[in-house]
Amino acid sequence: MGEMSSFQVGVIGALFLSVASSVSIVICNKALMSNLGFKFATTLTSWHLMVTYCTLHVALRLNFFENKPVDFKTVMLFGILNGVSIGFLNLSLGFNSIGFYQMTKLAIIPFTVLLETIFLKKQFSQNIKLSLFVLLIGVGIASITDLQLNFVGTILSVLAIITTCVGQILTNTIQKRLNISSTQLLYQSAPFQAAVLFVTGPVVDQFLTKQNVFAYKYSPIVLAFIVLSCLIAVSVNFSTFLVIGKTSPVTYQVLGHLKTCLVLGFGYTLLHDPFTSRNIIGILVAIVGMGLYSYFCTHESKRKQVADISSMSQVKDKDDTAPLLAGKNMGHQDKDNHEGNKKDSLV
Repeated sequence: MGEMSSFQVGVIGALFLSVASSVSIVICNKALMSNLGFKFATTLTSWHLMVTYCTLHVALRLNFFENKPVDFKTVMLFGILNGVSIGFLNLSLGFNSIGFYQMTKLAIIPFTVLLETIFLKKQFSQNIKLSLFVLLIGVGIASITDLQLNFVGTILSVLAIITTCVGQILTNTIQKRLNISSTQLLYQSAPFQAAVLFVTGPVVDQFLTKQNVFAYKYSPIVLAFIVLSCLIAVSVNFSTFLVIGKTSPVTYQVLGHLKTCLVLGFGYTLLHDPFTSRNIIGILVAIVGMGLYSYFCTHESKRKQVADISSMSQVKDKDDTAPLLAGKNMGHQDKDNHEGNKKDSLV
């Protein structure tokens, strides 16, 4: 029970850290890109990952965690895949309308459920599926405004969905199957993610913004916001791997939509973004969906724990009764042998 309660505290802490850091970095990056004109999102993400790796390297040197060797090819392909998925998401945003990009992000949950069902044989109950449906409807109402389709943008969105889903499923699977922590996996994969984005980022950003990141005039306030964004990103990247490892890719996506609702609320409160009754209704419906998802997940988890405990007790009972039966049989055998020996002596 003590281990279970500590695990639950760890999950709650990871969820809170993920929400707090993600909302903070969205507000920081929005000020950096909208107000200060620094629009190089892909390049900025590569800097995020480089700072994350350097921070974890210092933590390793200070013995905050131990490095566990993992197959080089596995980590390299995993890191490259995650880097490519970030690039596709940014390209999807550049080639599509905001509404279609939000639709792309919404599609990640059902596609993740589909992949886990087909390839990992994971079962999702009807209650879980219903709660996810309510959640997606709410977020869709709150965030999707226009749906302008184009061929290239649609292809990029499909590639973004596939790479993101596979990357997040692997984040969970690698940690569990190789028995490594989120910190160890992030430390080993971050250099590959950073390398992919560091090479492709300036090209992608120049294609999307028609500006060169290296020709940008960096003022002290812009540099200050970039440093702040990189520092917050350490917490974002760490909490992402932590949440996916402790829960599941689907739960992480549900958490992501909670962040979307919070960002909309903070945008209205702090940045005075336009806010309509449609946004309010959508957020309320999404909150209902999140509440249902949390309730059904908790209920099914408790039911599974009870089933596991009962099955363990049955196994223990069998183990306890087996020696007793064996002892009785041995007693009968000894008695028979004694009587046989007695008969032999009489003869």
